[in-house]
Amino acid sequence: MKLILTHEVTGLGTPGDVVEVKDGYGRNFLLPRNLATPWTKGAEKQIDAIRKARKAREIASLDDAKAVKQSLEARTVAFAARAGQGGRLFGAITPADVAQAVSAAGGPSIDKRKVEIPQPIKTTGTHKALVRLHADVSATVTIDVVEATA
Repeated sequence: MKLILTHEVTGLGTPGDVVEVKDGYGRNFLLPRNLATPWTKGAEKQIDAIRKARKAREIASLDDAKAVKQSLEARTVAFAARAGQGGRLFGAITPADVAQAVSAAGGPSIDKRKVEIPQPIKTTGTHKALVRLHADVSATVTIDVVEATA
C-alpha cells in the first residue's frame, strides 16, 4: 500500500514522505489515526504543502539544534503527581506533559510529537525522555517525578 505520511512516524518517515507499507499496517494503524493519507496522482500539491509547513516548524540549522540540546540537557524537569502506595502514579506522564513542563520551566517550546518516552512513566523517581530536535540531533531530558502533597 502506498501512502503519504501526514505526521512523523518513528522508524517510517516524516510528513510529506511517500512510503510503501503492508496493507494491514496502513489500513489498521496509519489511516485510522490520520498519520497518513492514501497516495494519489493529485496528491503532489498536498505533499508540497506538508513539506513547506515542516520547513517552517523545523529548527533552522544544526547549530540552533545543538544550542537547544545543551539548554534541554542542562535542566531537569520536575513533576508533582498524585501517587499511591509504593510510588505508583494515578495515570502516567505523557509526551505532551513533558513538552508543556519544559516550556513552563523556561526551556524552549518543543513539539509533543518530537518527545519519545521509551516506557510509560508510571512511578515516582528519575526518568529519561528523548527529544528529536533535528535529523542529526537528539537531546535527553531528565524527568524527576515526585509525589504531590495534597
